[in-house]
Formats: sequence, C-alpha cells, structure tokens
Amino acid sequence: MVWKPHVTVAAVIEHEQRFLMVEEHTPRGLQFNQPAGHLEENEDLLTAAKREVLEETAWQFEPEHIVAIQLWRRSPQETTFMRVCFSGTCHSHNPLQNLDEGIVGTHWLSRDEIAAQPQRLRSPLVLFCVDEYLRGQRFPLSLLHAYLDLDHE
Repeated sequence: MVWKPHVTVAAVIEHEQRFLMVEEHTPRGLQFNQPAGHLEENEDLLTAAKREVLEETAWQFEPEHIVAIQLWRRSPQETTFMRVCFSGTCHSHNPLQNLDEGIVGTHWLSRDEIAAQPQRLRSPLVLFCVDEYLRGQRFPLSLLHAYLDLDHE
C-alpha cells in the first residue's frame, strides 16, 4: 500500500477584522472551517482555492499570498493532510448560489469568536491560520509552480 497525504487548500479571508468561515456537517458534528477542500485532478493550487471558496461561500476569491503550508494528522490511524492556506480578497457574491453539500451557512467571525469555540473548529489549523495571518505571515504566490501535462521527451 502506498501512503500519501491528501492535498487540500484553504483560504483566510478577512474583512473589517472578521473572517469568512463556513459552518459544515462533519463526522464530528457541525463545525467551523475556512473555505477549504481537496485539490482535484488536473488542477493547480490557486485554481483549487478559488473553486473551493466559490463552491462553499458563493464568493469569488482572489488569492494574494500563501499564509502557511501545513502537514496535519489528528491521530496515527487517520488521514494525513498537506494543506496550503492562502489569504486574499473576495468580490462578486452570489446569494442565490447553492452551496456545496454539507455546508450549512457562512459566517463572518472575529478572531475571538473563532477562538471561543475550539470544540467547533474542524481542526486546530483553522485558528492557527487566522493567527498566522494576523501576525503578518505572508509568502508570495510566486513560490508556487504547476507543471501539469508537460512533454518531457
């Protein structure tokens, strides 16, 4: 059996000191997360982040920086995730768009409101990314390169 982590993307989106969060059904009940999800086949990381934010929040997202690249596993028996967290801005909200299955709603929460409910966070990475963002952690998108379908003959 080949071990490999699941590659995911997430987005820290701040507006007026509030962060865009999704409330979603999980195996552990209703929890909060940044807009986030899995990298799909034939997709680069930036495209995945834009798609996930749109599908989960109905907002158009423009990534501006990388906040963190994280390797996380809840326990040795569970899946390992490689998570790339972006920051950026949103525009063009479509309130009529249906959200991804499992998403109950979206919320703009302050850092304190997020921190006050640790049991409701999908993972510890949620608050970690908000705090890294607030500390000014930003890396340029130019760190990312996608080499999909290149001919190497």
